[in-house]
Amino acid sequence: MAEKSFDLIVIGAGPGGYVAAIRAAQLGLKTVVVERVHLGGICLNWGCIPTKAMLRSSEVFHLMERAKDFGLTADNFGYDLDAVVKRSRGVAGQLSGGIGHLLKKNKVSVVMGEATITAKGKVSVKTEKGTEDLAAKNIVLATGARARELPGLEADGDLVWTYKHALQPPRMPKKLLVIGSGAIGIEFASFYNTLGADTTVVEVMDRVLPVEDAEISAFAKKAFTKQGMTIMEKAMVKQLDRGKGKVTAHIEVKGKVEKHEFDTVISAVGIVGNVENLGLEALGVKIDRTHVVTDEFCRTGVDGLYAIGDIAGAPWLAHKASHEGVMVADLIAGKHAHPVKPESIAGCTYCHPQVASVGYTEAKAKELGYDIKVGRFPFIGNGKAIALGEPEGMIKTIFDAKTGELLGAHMIGAEVTELIQGYVVGRQLETTEEDLMNTVFPHPTLSEMMHESVLDAYDRVIHM
Repeated sequence: MAEKSFDLIVIGAGPGGYVAAIRAAQLGLKTVVVERVHLGGICLNWGCIPTKAMLRSSEVFHLMERAKDFGLTADNFGYDLDAVVKRSRGVAGQLSGGIGHLLKKNKVSVVMGEATITAKGKVSVKTEKGTEDLAAKNIVLATGARARELPGLEADGDLVWTYKHALQPPRMPKKLLVIGSGAIGIEFASFYNTLGADTTVVEVMDRVLPVEDAEISAFAKKAFTKQGMTIMEKAMVKQLDRGKGKVTAHIEVKGKVEKHEFDTVISAVGIVGNVENLGLEALGVKIDRTHVVTDEFCRTGVDGLYAIGDIAGAPWLAHKASHEGVMVADLIAGKHAHPVKPESIAGCTYCHPQVASVGYTEAKAKELGYDIKVGRFPFIGNGKAIALGEPEGMIKTIFDAKTGELLGAHMIGAEVTELIQGYVVGRQLETTEEDLMNTVFPHPTLSEMMHESVLDAYDRVIHM
């Protein structure tokens, strides 16, 4: 085939790649996106979206179990795991099809196949119909990442699962081990535990959800334990012995190895960037621990080559990838681009209770030398939370005592993944404590706790 020329080639159609392609097309750039498997990437097809659909099912199930608390009757209810999975896959499929429509609407060309950068500005794509050669002055790498697998703990899809297997389970686990307590591990632990699996979570760090504020992690552990989970911190799975229908896990705790038997194991020990077979080494692209090294504008150091999203390193979040995609498209088109500030990107974990945060933890703020003021407000002090039957949770805010800058916000409880955006906007606008204290929050809402937490940091709290 003859070489096809474009202004921009985007490799990968996940939340970073397809957004970059659409924004570039809006700016008048002739754009093509190359995707190996499915539009929408891991996030839409095997990550963010289908997991939230499954978690919604478990949330409704949990509410049905509590029907009497609300003066309702729900007898003889249960769940159909196959139907739960079918709904989840349907939601993912619907949105994946929508991505194709958006690309077409914005006149972005799509090539399905595996891409290799053969030279600066040159991409060769292996498709079902043969090889297609593309050329462009600018290339954006958005190839994402995949599950990390540790030696001896590799997934087999039967006894040991990755997130993909957990999204299409061959059975409902009875006794489940989850290795890793980051967002992925805890979300699956929450889903399966709610539906009745005897769930154990093993975390190598000294606390669950280790990237969160220590106070929030402690609250989460207490909540998970109350729900029946077994939490093992500062522990490591050294070996998995696989038998017929069972796995014996060798777990090292305090220098001693314990043996525990499970019927299912989910490994959620991090991710690995998809940097292989792209031709990056020949171009001189620097790679650090499977991630492409970039500057604040996602430039790789190779003229015209950018890397965004998971392949470009932490934080490994879809919304970070999308924002980087827009930024790079603006940069290529000669517009004023705003670099992404990692400390102003919110992290959300959709377990029960939900966890959300933005900015520095209390420990990090102190480590950076800030003199801080800290405010807290519990869900039990909020009228809407009590009316919802969700009195467990807290909101914590951290301010620079000298300037009033909002340094960080940390939440655990019902719907905090929606509430956190208020503080994200606040940080973007460089909001001070005075701005937040003078803002009128609607009543009755959960958001009032955000106000009260700020007031508490300055000894002005009303409802506590």
